[in-house]
Amino acid sequence: MKMLSQIQTGRPSLRKRRVGLFGAGFTLIELMIVITIILILIGMAAQNYGRTVQHARETTMKHDLQVMRQAIDNYTLDKQAAPQSLEDLVQAGYLRKVPVDPITGAADWVPQFDSVVLSPDQSSTGMIDVHSNSDRVSPFENTPYNEW
Repeated sequence: MKMLSQIQTGRPSLRKRRVGLFGAGFTLIELMIVITIILILIGMAAQNYGRTVQHARETTMKHDLQVMRQAIDNYTLDKQAAPQSLEDLVQAGYLRKVPVDPITGAADWVPQFDSVVLSPDQSSTGMIDVHSNSDRVSPFENTPYNEW
């Protein structure tokens, strides 16, 4: 019977065309479900990205603190006097430049000064340690950055 109607009119039946049009696309609910799933995945990826960036900043800060502390120790042993600032380390060639604190975004390190005993008869006051200027707390270690 289908063949007869197609032969008579010379084109496919109207009913067949409608089924073809609706069968080729997606319904609104299907599109909404797919978009919702995509948004959830993007949200999860953004959260993981933020944690990864924060972890990288903390790792960079730990490395910078280690390098500066080593430079302070080397300066103190070589010059037989503790440095008075981080700029002393740069001028003496122990650091190329004062690194930027990745947490605060500035080179605003807080030096710690104390008396340095180099020998029984020689002592002086100078920088013995350095800390971050940030009072924020690490989400990974639950300690303030300025105590590292």
